[in-house]
Order: sequence, then structure tokens, then C-alpha cells
Amino acid sequence: MSVRVLEGVEYAAEVGYRPLLLDLYLPPVDAAPVVLFVHGGGWQRCTRRDFGHEFAGWRPSPFERIAEAGFAVASVDYRLSGEARYPAQLDDVRAAVGWLRGHGAEHGFDGSRIVAWGESAGAHLAALAALTGPGIAAVVGWYGVYDLAAMPDPGDPASREARLLGAPPGDIPELAAEASPVAHVHSGAPPFQLWHGTADRFVPMAQSERMADALRAAGVPVEFRQVEGADHIWRNAPDVAGIFARSLDFARGVRT
Repeated sequence: MSVRVLEGVEYAAEVGYRPLLLDLYLPPVDAAPVVLFVHGGGWQRCTRRDFGHEFAGWRPSPFERIAEAGFAVASVDYRLSGEARYPAQLDDVRAAVGWLRGHGAEHGFDGSRIVAWGESAGAHLAALAALTGPGIAAVVGWYGVYDLAAMPDPGDPASREARLLGAPPGDIPELAAEASPVAHVHSGAPPFQLWHGTADRFVPMAQSERMADALRAAGVPVEFRQVEGADHIWRNAPDVAGIFARSLDFARGVRT
């Protein structure tokens, strides 16, 4: 299957900031559903070209493999915490959802069927976008942050969370809650698949456990998969290819 790639497509332009870009990977089928991929990096680094550390050497790339499976893929940049504070990052992901919903006919995909797939900080943004606005049919979250105030050292002004919010989460509990997906769970939320390594040194697995519990309590379909011995960004994971394949299977099963 031949995948067509459109790099650097502008999906939004905020006054005073750089244009926001996405890369499109298009399968040779009409009306394909869309995977919206949101990269990690602690809200402060990485780009739309980063799928994750353990996938850097994959050929074809993970993006191309998802497209070969019959999805359009939109991998997006968003404003990093050194450029703008929250909620700019959420605004950008929501703008990408809006762009996909409005430009499907132009590029031959179905913008009404979007699966948001994120890793780490990207999982946080994917979940938050799905819970606070329309347009996302399902979420795949890898080792995400879902409750900012429950992260280690909530009073540390140098933490990634503090840089995102502009102050330590412990000092601004209302904003920390507003920026936490767990606080926005509701019964009408789309289904989630959550993954986390049991040996994650940077984002405790309790983050995904807490999110899964909240989703179940609200009656939202959720799969929570623990990866024994895996650290953040899937270091030491015994079967990274299997994690990718099962995440793709979940996306395939989504119907809107």
C-alpha cells in the first residue's frame, strides 16, 4: 500500500506565534478514519516527527504503518511550555481537531472519525481534548499524566508541570485541576485505552490507574494495560512492537 505524505501543513496561526503545523500521512483509500498523534516531551520539547524513543529506528515509520493499516495520520506540533502557558497546548490540539473535521473532503479522509493517540505529555493533551470538546471518537494514551497535582513534587517550581502552568500545581490547585483530564471525566466520554509501565520513573503508573478508575466510575469503556518492568518511553518494555500492534487494533475497533 502506497502512503502519500504531506509535510508541514498549516492547521492554525495564532497571532504572535509561529504557524502551527502538522504532517499528514494519507493511505490510498477514500474516507479513511484519522489518527491524530500528539507527541510527548514534557510539554517542553520534541516535535510532530517524534513518535517515541523506542520507535526512532522503525522503517517504515510508525506513522507510515498506521497509514498502511488504513488510517489517515495527522501528527501535530503544538506550542511548548517555553512558548506559551496552558491552555495554549490544549487550544492547539483542539484547533487540530477542528482542522481535521473541516478538511477531510479536501484530502480524502473522514474527519468525523478521529482517534487521538498520545504519549506522555501528548497523552495528557489527547485525553483532555477528548473530554472537553467534540470530535474525538477514542483515545489511546501511553504513560500519560492525568492528574497534575498528584505528580511527584507538586510544589517544585522547576517541574515540567510548573513550567506548563506557570507555577507549581500545589500552589494553584484550581488551575491544576482544570488542566487535569481526571477532573473532566464524564459519562459521555469516548472509549479509552491506557498503557503504562510498572517501572516508570518519570510518570508514576498511578496516574493511569487513577484515570482508569475515574472512567470506569463514570461508565466509560476503558482498557488499562500494565507493562511489567517498562520504564517511561517504553525503555525496557519486553514487546514494544506488540504494544504498538494492540494499540492499533484498539483504534481499528472504534466506530462512531
